[in-house]
Amino acid sequence: DIRPVGGHILGHVTEPRVFVRKAGAITRIARLEDSCWLPPGEATFAITEKGVVDVEEVKGVS
Repeated sequence: DIRPVGGHILGHVTEPRVFVRKAGAITRIARLEDSCWLPPGEATFAITEKGVVDVEEVKGVS
């Protein structure tokens, strides 16, 4: 069950809409679902002690 943070009211007024899901121990996938000015797409990133980094910087660690 996917619910927007802030309830159904914020789910209808936010633009763009991005879903983030866990892809590994430190990796995440962000998917752009709804935007008037950007095409849908996905990006993979990692959360490390340095902050949010490109997944290529942490090769071999999932």
